[in-house]
Amino acid sequence: MNQNERIEKIEEYGHGFELLSACLDKVPRKAWEFKTGPHEWSVHEVIVHMADAESVGAIRARKLIAEPGSTIMPYDEAHWADALDYQNQAVDAALQIFKLTRQLTYHLLKTLPDQVFTHTVVHPETVYPEYGEAYTLDKWLHIYTRHVRDHISQIQNNYEAWKAQNK
Repeated sequence: MNQNERIEKIEEYGHGFELLSACLDKVPRKAWEFKTGPHEWSVHEVIVHMADAESVGAIRARKLIAEPGSTIMPYDEAHWADALDYQNQAVDAALQIFKLTRQLTYHLLKTLPDQVFTHTVVHPETVYPEYGEAYTLDKWLHIYTRHVRDHISQIQNNYEAWKAQNK
């Protein structure tokens, strides 16, 4: 990724909470508990997942910056959702965790020299084999920027399914 692409990606990353909020503003709260299937996540669960993922991601970014060559922690997001009972967690607090963690990491990313974005860490292959290759801060930035867009699509799909079922 060149410097201009990186700057654009950092700005997109920095706007993640606003993108998520704009999406959620269109979904009534009563739809947040709806699931499209027994093994699918509700909007509520997606939000709690995003807070956890953002927290893990913030630590990963800091490992990349401060401890290149180290191993980052994998986690099984589906297992976390079940074991941590995402459906019964405080969704508004999760939104604030996501917002503040994203904001803090965004400001950190803007201060970094270009060479830090080539630092690598090891992502254990046991959970995500595709990360067995070089996991750089540039790659991290791409993954965590895309993460918001992916879950916005999931939230929108849930909402459309809820509307179809509640005509």
